Amino acid sequence: MQGNRQPRVRSGNQLHPAPAMKPAGRGAWAHSRAALDRLEKLLRCSRCTNILREPVCLGGCEHIFCSNIFGLRPVDYADSKNMKSLLLLPEKESSSTSHCSVVNTSQRRDGPLALIGSGLSSEQQKMLSELATILKAKKCAEFDNTVTHVIVPGDTVQSTVKCMLGILSGCWILKFEWVKACLQSEEYEQEEKYEIPEGPQKSRLNREQLLPKLFDGCYFYFGGTFKHHPKDNLIKLVTAGGGQILIRKPKPDSDVTQTVNTVAYHAKPDSDQRFCTQYIIYEDLSNHRPERVRQGKVWMAPSSWFIDCVMSFELLPLDN
Repeated sequence: MQGNRQPRVRSGNQLHPAPAMKPAGRGAWAHSRAALDRLEKLLRCSRCTNILREPVCLGGCEHIFCSNIFGLRPVDYADSKNMKSLLLLPEKESSSTSHCSVVNTSQRRDGPLALIGSGLSSEQQKMLSELATILKAKKCAEFDNTVTHVIVPGDTVQSTVKCMLGILSGCWILKFEWVKACLQSEEYEQEEKYEIPEGPQKSRLNREQLLPKLFDGCYFYFGGTFKHHPKDNLIKLVTAGGGQILIRKPKPDSDVTQTVNTVAYHAKPDSDQRFCTQYIIYEDLSNHRPERVRQGKVWMAPSSWFIDCVMSFELLPLDN
């Protein structure tokens, strides 16, 4: 029995077993290639799917986009100085802008009308109700997203909440003379003759050309108490203007704050204000004067500046 027993140790004449070899093929390079594929996908814009150029983050999420989605103007693509000068002509001198305005205006008139008065007397409100009946339009008591026309009593627009919401929404802001003209003819009269110029007109054209709203890319923090314009109204204006509200006061020294890669569309391109996207708003009519902040992306601004921006439909410069 013992003669048939197999030896417990390996004989010296036996070859060593072959070492375990990795399977032939791509080997470790397969992992590198897969990683590069994943990297390429991460570097693609989620909108245009091309490789990112000047990547930016909207701030409210972690999605990264190319910067072309923030609406580059035709002048940004122009190569020659002559072409740039032509594209920078005022709107009244630009036939393409005028044509765009006329086309979109007619399309707007085909839709349902919603009228609202701001600062009107009781007699003017009564006449506005009569016009709504003639034009088969809706007459609103409070501003909502269906309003198309805001009627004011005089030749200038007041800083009422209804007017400011109308400006930020790109509505027609019209003199009361338009109501009188429509009642006299019992027909829908063209609005351009009765439109309040400057800020309201700029906003309407901005909307008809499908451009971003005034506060697109901007964040606002309202600190302290506000008496002249209540904080709730200011928040409504920010939302209507396409901006966002900050619950916590931004810290200028924070790397996270300063690296938020958003842009303010309506900031002048030759101003350092184009780098600022976060505003700390304080009530400048109060006795409290907070410490001024003007650092990178975080600026402090008075509430009067915010209201003036709305009225003029422009991100106005801030004094140093």
